[in-house]
Amino acid sequence: AITLCRCMNIPARYATGYLGDIGVPKDPAPMDFSAWFEVFLEGPEGPRWYTFDARHNRPRIGRIVMARGRDATDCAISTNFGYAHLARFDVHTDEVV
Repeated sequence: AITLCRCMNIPARYATGYLGDIGVPKDPAPMDFSAWFEVFLEGPEGPRWYTFDARHNRPRIGRIVMARGRDATDCAISTNFGYAHLARFDVHTDEVV
């Protein structure tokens, strides 16, 4: 989708981070990284970046952006060389109103 937008001279970028279960039924599986893309379009409030997510094809709130870039290579969350052991990693999201 990013490449298609760019071929049509529409600015687009890759984004990665977390997507909490705010406003949708809670998924019992542990939260994992999520990825989506953003497109710069003219909208009712003027030009801005709009979020599109092919995996979650509905409007969602609670995205926690870790990185943005041209593609997934620009946005690597971690790079490891050699042995690495991660015993546990939890992410919790709550809506702030």
